[in-house]
Amino acid sequence: MCLFCFMDVTMKEATPMAGTLIPPTLNKRPVNNNKGPKQTAPQEMECTPANQDKSPPKKKKAPSKPSTLESADLFKATTEGVSREVSMLASKFAEVLRERAAADTSQMKELEGILAEARNLESYLKEKKNHLRQTLALISDKLLG
Repeated sequence: MCLFCFMDVTMKEATPMAGTLIPPTLNKRPVNNNKGPKQTAPQEMECTPANQDKSPPKKKKAPSKPSTLESADLFKATTEGVSREVSMLASKFAEVLRERAAADTSQMKELEGILAEARNLESYLKEKKNHLRQTLALISDKLLG
């Protein structure tokens, strides 16, 4: 189906509804109420695929080759741009690494503090345990003897 036939069919199928257009259904078949053989419209007869092949092929325009001076300038500008991008990315990466190293150092100091506190608590509890044993032994000796 050619573009003009498609546009004609879609314009006939589109119906306005509350100020908006409903897109036509592409697989919609026309209803034939006269139960006879379907007659084709003159527009449909004009739009055959055979007519589409008769248009002359389009010629592609060959790209003009830039001079070596222009291509060298283009290459230099491109490499400078890429160099700036790489430098910017490297500096951002270095900054992220510095921030991460600072955060890791902070966390390590915090963990070392927690570990020292746990060791102090452990030694305090061991002292308390030994003191309790001595007290219980003293009480036991007094009761027995």
